[in-house]
Amino acid sequence: MTSEKFERGLALRKQVLGAEFVERSLANADDFSMPMQELSTEYCWGHVWTREGLTLQQRSLLNLGMISALNRPHELKLHVKAALRNGLTREQIREAMLQVAIYCGVPAGIDSTRIAREAFAEFDR
Repeated sequence: MTSEKFERGLALRKQVLGAEFVERSLANADDFSMPMQELSTEYCWGHVWTREGLTLQQRSLLNLGMISALNRPHELKLHVKAALRNGLTREQIREAMLQVAIYCGVPAGIDSTRIAREAFAEFDR
């Protein structure tokens, strides 16, 4: 049984991350990983991403900085593509990576910039 928050979260998650990616994530989930898919869809997307107060662009920009600081390359690549879908420009993403370099360290900024370039190339395919 799914909740209204799950359904709203699922719709927004597909919009931001791409329906193909989300559907593949759900299809590949097993008994072990499905609870994490459900949690992230309802809690992250249904409870927080759907809130008023910040635009999707603002949420994406925050995510780029936080995920870079946490050194989560897979999630960063995913969220760079999401940021593009949410209307951020490559220049804005570059500026976010420069900000990361100042506040999280140049190695974090360099890695994040490299990952963003990879995401751009994949997004353009």
